[in-house]
Amino acid sequence: MDRLRGDVTGAARPWPVVNLRSDTQTLPTPEMREAMLRSKLGDDTYREDPTVFELEERAAERLGAEAAMLLLSGTMANLVALMTHCRPSDAVFLDDRAHVLLNEAGGLSGVAGAVPTVVASNRGHLKPSALDQAIREPRVQQPRPRLVWLENTHNRAGGTVLEADGVQAIVRIAQQHGLRTHMDGARLFNASTALGVAPSNLLSGVDSVYVDLTKGLCCPLGALLAGSAAFIEEARRNRQVLGGGMRQAGVIAACGIVALSGLVERLGEDHVRARRLAGGLATINGIRVTPAIVETNIVFADVASVGGPARFTDRLADEGVLVSSAPPDLIRFVTHRDVDDAEIEHAIEACRRAADALRSTATGSDTISRPGGGDEL
Repeated sequence: MDRLRGDVTGAARPWPVVNLRSDTQTLPTPEMREAMLRSKLGDDTYREDPTVFELEERAAERLGAEAAMLLLSGTMANLVALMTHCRPSDAVFLDDRAHVLLNEAGGLSGVAGAVPTVVASNRGHLKPSALDQAIREPRVQQPRPRLVWLENTHNRAGGTVLEADGVQAIVRIAQQHGLRTHMDGARLFNASTALGVAPSNLLSGVDSVYVDLTKGLCCPLGALLAGSAAFIEEARRNRQVLGGGMRQAGVIAACGIVALSGLVERLGEDHVRARRLAGGLATINGIRVTPAIVETNIVFADVASVGGPARFTDRLADEGVLVSSAPPDLIRFVTHRDVDDAEIEHAIEACRRAADALRSTATGSDTISRPGGGDEL
């Protein structure tokens, strides 16, 4: 913790900042910066950037797909997938805490025109029996059933993992009803790491998948959408509709190549630190955490009895620890490459001091007050 870090405005702070807001907070590695400098470039809109080609081919192979496409962000990737699979007023079946439903600015309906249909789930993952009951025969008065939406790992459920058997059970129901399946795999590599299997093992029968290059993989931006060659060809057009055509995108792709070549294998270190963090938090009076349910790199803690999330995150920020609020009662910690063992210990002790200071004056849950400390999870 001997290094200074800038705050969200870029200004230097007089203390080290332990940034546990998200695994998107990782900075590009020296290897990435060098790869950006040396990348071979062309115009990606004309399909002439060799570095983009290389990244897309590597990603498709790793995900067991025919083709892949580079996009600027995960939100764009999910939106392009929706636009490619669905027509306006088509029904999408998903969990009530899905990222696409709660954290992507309503693009699901506002841009793609899809109609969300919430299905009962277990820790963020759809129950096959509930999905089967939710899908009705097409009727002219109702949205046409079209797409089943998976999220692996599931962010708001606490980074929970859906195993291959669970994926297959959902895919079978979708296929029985003639529906397609998309996986929001923003943290799919975390899921595959936790399970000790190749990412492609978690995608059998899935029609499309997106993986994020910024979540835990240190890339400054970028996401990959993969599926059949025909799907990606149509998705490429929809990316253009959204204004997502790129020119010399090899500078982005170069970072992705570095990430896929070496950073996926270290994600298990983040999972170990998350469990250590959860175990430490569980020893603090007034903070409720269940370490046994931490599967990957996300830890949720209930701080309702020590001031609520807004007051607690404010207090932690004063200690040099940044986390996300998840009102009404929770805060979220996400471990990543740029947080080491010493910083995990610092975060635990900062939480202990914050809880001690707030416990006597706690008034229960309250709302977000600190700019930038909100619930954009």
